[in-house]
Parts: sequence; C-alpha cells; structure tokens
Amino acid sequence: MSISPKCLSGSEIRQTFLDFYAHRGHKILPSASLVPEDPTVLLTIAGMLQFKPIFLGQRTAESPRATTSQKCIRTNDIENVGRTARHHTFFEMLGNFSFGDYFKKQAIAWAWELSTEVFGLPASNLVVSVFREDDEAFAIWRDEIGIPGDRIQRMGEADNFWQSGPTGPCGPCSEIYYDFHPERGDNIDLEDDSRFIEFYNLVFMQYNKDAEGNLTPLQNQNIDTGMGLERMAQILQKVPNNYETDLIFPIVQSAAEIAGIDYHNSDEKVKVSLKVIGDHIRAVVHMIADEIRASNVGRGYILRRLIRRVVRHGRLIGIQGEFTVRVAESAIALSEAAYPNVRSREAQIKAELAREEAQFLKTLERGEKLLEEIIKKALVEQASCLLLSQGGQDARPTVEISGSGGGQDARPTVEISGQDAFTLYDTYGFPLELTQEIAEEQGITVDLDGFEVAMKEQQTRAKEAHQTIDLTVQGSLDTLAETIQKTEFVGYAELSSLAEVTVILVDGQPVESAEAGTEVQIVLNQTPFYAESGGQIGDRGYLKSGENGDGLLVRVDDVKKESDFFVHFGLVERGTLKLSDKITAKIDNSSRRRIQANHTATHLLQSALRQIVDGSISQAGSLVSAERLRFDFNSPRAVTAEELQKIEDLINSWIAEAHAAEVAEMPIAQAREKGATAMFGEKYGDVVRVIDFPGVSMELCGGTHVSNTAEIGLFKIVSEAGVAAGTRRIEAVSGQAVLDYLNVRDKVVRDLGDRFKAKPEELPNRITNLQNELKDTQKQLAAVKSELAIAKSDQLLNAAEDLGDFKIIVAQLGDVDTEALKTAAERLQQKLGNAAVVLASIPEPDKVSLVAAFSPEVNKKGLQAGKFIGGIAQLCGGKGGGRPNLAQAGGRDVSKLPEALESARSLLVEGLG
Repeated sequence: MSISPKCLSGSEIRQTFLDFYAHRGHKILPSASLVPEDPTVLLTIAGMLQFKPIFLGQRTAESPRATTSQKCIRTNDIENVGRTARHHTFFEMLGNFSFGDYFKKQAIAWAWELSTEVFGLPASNLVVSVFREDDEAFAIWRDEIGIPGDRIQRMGEADNFWQSGPTGPCGPCSEIYYDFHPERGDNIDLEDDSRFIEFYNLVFMQYNKDAEGNLTPLQNQNIDTGMGLERMAQILQKVPNNYETDLIFPIVQSAAEIAGIDYHNSDEKVKVSLKVIGDHIRAVVHMIADEIRASNVGRGYILRRLIRRVVRHGRLIGIQGEFTVRVAESAIALSEAAYPNVRSREAQIKAELAREEAQFLKTLERGEKLLEEIIKKALVEQASCLLLSQGGQDARPTVEISGSGGGQDARPTVEISGQDAFTLYDTYGFPLELTQEIAEEQGITVDLDGFEVAMKEQQTRAKEAHQTIDLTVQGSLDTLAETIQKTEFVGYAELSSLAEVTVILVDGQPVESAEAGTEVQIVLNQTPFYAESGGQIGDRGYLKSGENGDGLLVRVDDVKKESDFFVHFGLVERGTLKLSDKITAKIDNSSRRRIQANHTATHLLQSALRQIVDGSISQAGSLVSAERLRFDFNSPRAVTAEELQKIEDLINSWIAEAHAAEVAEMPIAQAREKGATAMFGEKYGDVVRVIDFPGVSMELCGGTHVSNTAEIGLFKIVSEAGVAAGTRRIEAVSGQAVLDYLNVRDKVVRDLGDRFKAKPEELPNRITNLQNELKDTQKQLAAVKSELAIAKSDQLLNAAEDLGDFKIIVAQLGDVDTEALKTAAERLQQKLGNAAVVLASIPEPDKVSLVAAFSPEVNKKGLQAGKFIGGIAQLCGGKGGGRPNLAQAGGRDVSKLPEALESARSLLVEGLG
C-alpha cells in the first residue's frame, strides 16, 4: 500500500516535530532571540547557536537532549530571495540536539521514523547523502534503515562535512532529500533543485579541528540537526515553492490585495516582488520584536535594508503610498501563537515600520529627481554631440556617448553608466527596472554590464563582511575549556577575594608566566570584578600577592566575559605572574561606587521617562561608567525641556526619599508577572536576578547597584538628542560627578560675569544683545565689502581688452568675498555689453574664489560660464559651475591662481578672437 505525505499546516508541522522528540526524552526549549549571545555573529543564523558553550565544553547542558524551533536570519545571498523556490532571509529551523548522549544510530533512526511514519513521506521519494568517508553512517542507512545503496549518495567536504569555522567542533553530516519526481529514475543528481529538496540535516559533531587542520575526537559526541520548517511545509502542502505555504502566502496575498493584483495571474517579475515582500516582512517583524532598531550599522543596517527592499518592491508592483504596517499585521497574526512577543511588541513594530517607510519614501523621491537630472544631462549631451566633432573635449561622469556607426545624420548613443544606475539602486533604493523604463522613454539605454559589475563588487564586500558561526571566539580559552572550571563571580557581596590563576594569555597565546611590563589576559577561578555587560563597564583594580606589598602586582584595566569565563585585561607592574598563583583580587572601590550609582540612575531614568513622556518607551542601549551614564531609548519625538526638568526633579525626589533596594532571584515567568522590565540586549535563563526599588523601578539586571537610592546623592541631565530615526539619547551624571559638572559650569559663569560685568541672571540678555549687534555689524561689513568690490571693479572698465566685437576682463580683486565678487562680475559684464568677465579673489589664506559672467553673444561662440570656470578652478585644485551666463567656483591652491587667470585669458582670446 502506497503512503502519501500528510497535509499539515506549518503550525502543526512545528508542534509535531517538537512533540515527537519531547516524547523521546528531549526538553523543549524556546527559540533564542535573533540577537545572539555570541559577539562574533550579528544575528542568530542557526538552531545550534544558543548551544555553542555546551558544544565547546564551557557550560553543562541542563538536559542531555533538547529540541527547538529556532527563528533565524541569513542575508548573505539576499538577491536570491523570491527568485528561487526556497531562499529566505527569515526561516525557522526545527532541531533536535544530543549533548554527549545518543549518536549516529539513534539520530538516523528517529529522523527516518519522523519523516516516513509521522509525516508520511514515502520511502520511494527519499534520498540520503553521507560524507564520502563515513562508512558507519552509510551502513546504518543501508543495513538498518533499509535504503538501497544506489539511493545513498557519498559527497565531499563542501556538502557533507559541517564545520563552523577554521577551528573548533566539527563532523560529518547526513542529509535527507525529498524527490519530487521519482519517476525520472535512478539517475540521481542532488544538485537538481527542480527535483530534489534537502529538508533534514543530521550533523555528527565528533571531532575538534585545530589550526593545522588536524582532527581529534571530542570528549563528547554530539548531535546537531536542522529541519527547515518552510521546506517541510512545501513538501506536505504540495505547493511549488516555500512562499505558497501557509507560513508565508497570507502575507503575500495581503500585499497583492493592497496592490490590486492577483498573485496567480501575475507575471514572474510581479511574483518575485510579492515573494520578497512576504519573506522580508516576516524578517523585520521578528527583528523589531527582538528589539532591533533600524540604523546604519550592524544588525540595525540589515533591518533598514530589508524594510527598504519591501518598500521598493511595493513600488515595483504599483503600490504608491505607505503599506508595510498593513502587511505586517498578517505576519504578526501568523506568528503570534508560536512567538507571542510579536503581538506584545505590535505597537513598536508598526511604529518602526511606519517611520522607516516614510523616511525611505522621501529618499526614493530624491532618487527620482536625481534620475531626472541624469537624463536631462544625457539629452543635452546628445544634442551637443551632434554639433561637436567626434571625440569632443567634454567628458561626462554620468553619461557615456559613442557614435552609432551611421552616416552624417546618425544620432550618437546615449547611455546612463552602470555605476550611476547602481548608485540610484543602492543609495536611493531606486529599482533598476524603473531606471530602465524611464530612460527608455527618452531613447536612452542603461549600461547593464556596468551595473552588474558594481553589484558584484558590493556583493563581494558584503560576503567578506558576513560573519558565520565561529565557535572559537577565544581560541586559546576554547582549547583549555575542558581542563578549567568556570569563573565564580563573588562581586555582588565582596570587593576583594582570594583567587587562583587558571589561565594566562600573552598576545592571545597561553603561557606559564608573565614578567613585569607584560600586557596579559588572566582567568581566575573566582573574582569580585564585574565583567562588562548590559551597558555597565568592567571593574578596574589590582591582583596582588605578598604581605608587605612588595610582591606581585597586576593592574586590571578591564574585564570581559567569554561564555562562563571572566577575562581580566591588565599589565604586570611588579613581580612575575605564574599559573596556579594564589592572589588577592581587589577592585577599585571608588570606581565601583560611582558605577553603581550611575547604573541605578539608569533604572530610575527609564522609569521616569515612562511616567512623564510615554509608557511605551523602551531601552535601546546604554553605557554605565564611573564618570557618566548614557541611556538610549525608543521615542518618535524629542523630549521637551519642560519634560526633562520634570524627569530630573522626579529622579532626585526618589533619591531623597531613600528607597531601599530589594534584590532577589526568581523564575523568569514570576519576574515578568511582577512587572519587571527586561534590559535591552540581555539574555536570561530560567532563573533571573531582579533589582527592585519598590514603587519606583523593577528590572531584570545582572549589574551592580546601590543598596539605597540615597547613595546616588544627586542626578543631573547633561543632554538629550536624537541618535537615529526614532531613537533618542540622554546623557547624565550622578553623585560626585554632578559636583564636578557643576563646578566646571560655575567657573564658566563666573568668568563670563567678570568679562561682561554682569550678574549670572543678566548674562543671557547681555549675550543676546551682543549677538544682535554682531549680526548688524556683519551686515554693514558685507555691504561695505560689496561697495568696495564694485568700486574696484569700476576701475577695471578702462582696462577691458578688445577682441573684435567683444571685450574681456580677467583680473584679481584682493580678498573680496564670493558674493561681492559675483556682484562685481555681473555688473562689469552688463556695463561692457558683449563681454566675458572672469574675476578672482582670495577671501581666506587657503581659499580661491572664481566667477565668470558671459553675455549671450559669448555663449553663441560656444563658451559657457559654468563649464569654463569649472575647468579654470581645477588648476587651483577645486571645482564649480553654474549657468551659461553666470557661474562661480572655488579652489584651495592659492599659488596656482596667477596660472589659472592666465589660462582663462588665453582661452577667452582663443574662443572669441
């Protein structure tokens, strides 16, 4: 009896997978955030990423078996999205993991059982691949599962040997493919993606690879698998591609309805745009839900780029207004059951989309205007070429012109350069297809080959910058991970502690000892030093030994955390540091007190912002140091001066009220029920630390804090400004730093009072009056300079040189400013009639100003002021241009001015003589 695949929804596939492995002893764990703990990876790109420390032996697994549905983002091949059947930026990876428990035989058996018996895939439609040297896996598939040998493909390292980077855990893998066309026979080519789709990858993580490429068996043999949810949905729902599954197609339909088109009756170009919108909207909804904000760097840039691609493809299918928020509603509805945070963050998602879309639509308008300018230049150049001899003198950066090969009346070919078309596409988000369409209406072509070259150059840069999973962030620590224990942090209660030196690194390499004068990285078995995290900088202090203070002394300048290890960065100032040394680790208490005050102040600041400005405000980043604090937050508008004063007053009232801190550890669900606020970018386990100042602020936080708000002393806001679209920043000081801040300003005020002979409260009016007087004086000076320039220029009238029917003047007018110089040149040309006037000045020691004024008759001789003065300015290391009758330019090389003016005169004589 033949078996048919079960028709399951995407949600049913996800739950079926998780339940299958849960019934087999796997703990179901939630998806990790798209913002990974791994500092070398911008976004979570694989299901195994959250288990990196376990695979490295740096952390013990809570359960020997786990299963997840992990949301992932990959953008290294973004141009393929929508064009192939199964490329995505956002996708879900179903995975089952074994941490030193079961291995190949059990993983293969369960994968086969799940695929054939649970999902109902016919065995005749399945093909598997194994690493070419993995005889064990081959034998399991053939002898125990019963797959014919000709349907087991041996493949090389590129396809079937998984490794995260040049070094670290790795191993062979085995993949299961679905064959859509088994009737085509046994001529199996797994590269044929029209017939085969790989949907389940089993990685047998059994080796560690060193820098020389040598493989050694790991202490534990691990299993890391991944099943593409979208791919399995395509198979079971019997649709031609992933985009037409119930996981994505409702989003596609939403966009199609807004555009007033039907997906199934659309041509391939329209379908591609709809697929891109469907894929990217899923990605941006989950990114914003995980508190990623659009920006010009890092993951923020990826978010911005994806939103702009959505808007651009919306324009391609005819959507003119804003639409992303409406499409996002479909994505939120599809995802909220599995990922509730997309609904709880709905307001922030829609606000970010609306803001970015509105901003980008303005950018698109600028792109359209730029294209219009490029086309106008092209048409002007085309007309000029009909009048100029072949190989004329003018070169254009934006338009390439060549003869058509025809006779005398043949029109030259005008082409928008590929680089300019790509600038429109990449910088302004202007679609190449739209550039072509508008250009073709004017009889202009686009250099497609040049565009492709520019595109490939950008893709190469992007791939070089793309970060993959690197399981060896701190290679030396990873090598030692199995032989040392994690660092125990005792710094919440103790400012110093006895500790043992477990690792010494010099220039990244492990050493046995380090002499005085050596910069080192040190790992201790326990430490009071707080490691940089959650915006709080690492503690400073000393490591020392010896009762009389004459022994070892290491200055610690910073502390960072690598997985479960605290790495102390410092300098050996005295003595010799050795492995296994017993030392005293002591932090700088004064610095810690200041940091604690500033950190608690950020908590109070967030609470005050929510009370006074907007209850939906959330943190977007922070910096807590001993000197100051910086708090970034999401807000669509600036905070007014009045609101800032209210915030400052409220925080200082909380400080004066002396609220005691209540610190407790509790399950994360309980903390959220109590209303605790999570800190941006932090990752939390099942048990969390809660910092509560009852009635004032309650947050999940692993940082160090004052025990009572009174210890902060005083709080003062220094500045408030925008740092990105929708993101504001407040900088402030607290405690002793407020006194330092006020002392500096008091000194400035007293100094100004002495200078202006005024009381502090009189200074604003006195300065305003002086500013007004200065503006009046500047206006009078400008008028005098203009009159002086005119007077000087009138003296040049008698020195005008006759050239037939024309008169020319080429002269320098001292240090006259540009506006006065332009006025003088224009006046001279008008008085002389048929004339060409070129004037220059040196308004500043390293600045040249040039102006050309040409009469219409001069223009008829083929001389245009804009082109002419631009060429002259190049001799002075500058540039410029303008209208045919009046133009100005500038330069920096004053020494070349005489040569430039002589060249101007020679060209005028040649052109008008």
